[in-house]
Amino acid sequence: MSAFASIRLWLLIGLAVTIVLAANAHLVYVAITSQPACVTHARPGEGSAERGLFSAAQSSCSPLRQGEPS
Repeated sequence: MSAFASIRLWLLIGLAVTIVLAANAHLVYVAITSQPACVTHARPGEGSAERGLFSAAQSSCSPLRQGEPS
């Protein structure tokens, strides 16, 4: 293997590692800084596990009152 081919191989490996690290850093950044919107779900005490409905243990979303815009 020539010196040029060896340098080229190491540059490609370095580039691949850099891309993987950058992608993972972006995923961590988005996970830390984003706040997902509240989604419709069964409130604690509503629903039945028999029917396959489950609720959050402690919801961070306040329930909407009838007539309130979502």
